[in-house]
Amino acid sequence: MTAIHITDIEAAINYWRGRAPSPDGVLLAPEVRALAEVYALMIHGREDEVAVAGFPPYAMAAWLVWYDTMPDTPCIAICSTSQGDEKCKGCGRSFDEVQLWTAMEPADKRAVWRRITAEGDSWRFTRYAERAAELKHTP
Repeated sequence: MTAIHITDIEAAINYWRGRAPSPDGVLLAPEVRALAEVYALMIHGREDEVAVAGFPPYAMAAWLVWYDTMPDTPCIAICSTSQGDEKCKGCGRSFDEVQLWTAMEPADKRAVWRRITAEGDSWRFTRYAERAAELKHTP
């Protein structure tokens, strides 16, 4: 099941709150309201992920706008999978994830990002963290 994690919903809500702040402290921008409805249902159901199938279209559109502000790939141009490693020492993705990355759906890419960030053991997060930060800001 392809799903979106609650932390990505929170990040998207905060993105939209910064982009379209409430004029009176009460009213929410339509994008914030759409994402907040999904978030509230997740909290009520004690869920940390929500399936992409059935995700409300307006909330998905708002989430995808936020998603497009994230770096597309964790690659730092040091790929050890090309040398036969099952897991890339540079970015932390598996051989299959590296190979299939361009065909992956946004929610699947975010799941990989969450995993490699939580693991934090690839060079992207250790010895080449400054390089990854530099690449993040390159258009």
